[in-house]
Amino acid sequence: RLLLEPALTEPQCRAGIVLIDLHSIDTRIKASGLKLQLCTNETQATRESFVRKLRALGFDIAVAQVTAPAPAACHLLRERGLRPHLLVHDDLVPEFAEIDKTNPNCVVLGDAAENFTYANLNEAFRLLIGMEKPVLISLGKGRYYKETDGLKLDVGAYMKALEYACDIQAEVVGKPSKRFFESALAELGVPPEQAIMIGDDIVNDVGGAQQCGMRALQVRTGKFRPSDENHPEVKPDAYVNNLAEAVDIILQEL
Repeated sequence: RLLLEPALTEPQCRAGIVLIDLHSIDTRIKASGLKLQLCTNETQATRESFVRKLRALGFDIAVAQVTAPAPAACHLLRERGLRPHLLVHDDLVPEFAEIDKTNPNCVVLGDAAENFTYANLNEAFRLLIGMEKPVLISLGKGRYYKETDGLKLDVGAYMKALEYACDIQAEVVGKPSKRFFESALAELGVPPEQAIMIGDDIVNDVGGAQQCGMRALQVRTGKFRPSDENHPEVKPDAYVNNLAEAVDIILQEL
């Protein structure tokens, strides 16, 4: 069974250069009988809009095939009776439409992009520091991600700032948390030893999957850096040059 980091399909297209035939890859995966689940830390869009974008790129994917942090956070909020103050991207707010946000007793942090202003971060800080038992929920802890114009700070950098200022530890609901990958496996309906993760992030994709007992391939695109191959703690089961090559290797093993 196949778990995929969706960003692998995007950097080439964002730059205006399509290096792989996404429709062909999608067709081959379906023809093989493999189940596919997309594991993303995307927190700048709802799953519905994210799926629309992937379909435009050639992937015939359903919303149910996307494991994302925001729905996981909503489940956690309901489970624990938490009312969040949201510091997230404007386009992600609809995911929290049915969550009670009056009189916040926690802070939910996502990739807020331009909303990461001093005023907004300071408001989140003041709320947390004023709580008897501060609760900070982060929709991931990535350090950076890649856009057409280069690398950009991810939510993890801002999470660490609030952790330091408030002397607390955030609860991460996105990758690389074990709970996130366990949720993806549950949606696939397979044990970890029957799943393979394909991703470009050595810690969030590869490390997160391996700690759940899955195998993981790292793709040398997107967030990959040559120094990843000397990471002191995480060693992928294999390296591949692109998504197409990863699919080739997996299909050869069937």
